Amino acid sequence: MYAIIETGGKQYKVEPGDTVYIEKLDAEEESDYTFTNVVAVGNDDGISVGAPYVKGATVTAKVVKNGKAKKVTVFTYKPKKNEKRKMGHRQPYTKVEISAINA
Repeated sequence: MYAIIETGGKQYKVEPGDTVYIEKLDAEEESDYTFTNVVAVGNDDGISVGAPYVKGATVTAKVVKNGKAKKVTVFTYKPKKNEKRKMGHRQPYTKVEISAINA
């Protein structure tokens, strides 16, 4: 069984037992989180696609860790103008482990 969930403006295909890095959630570590925006659910019988979401379907996950990704260096410049800027960015993330799909 698998599900396609929507969170943080992105969609993820998940199965029970998967570990996924997603956009930062407002949840504590070692707590449970329920995703209600389930776009599709697939099993042995077929696939159920919502319009826009499947009614009554949820995905339960355990929050493993909140953290930041590696630093990305951003360098912008304008040629012949002696204008340049160097910045860094670390994207926050939440690591979750999918425990159950309730369809």
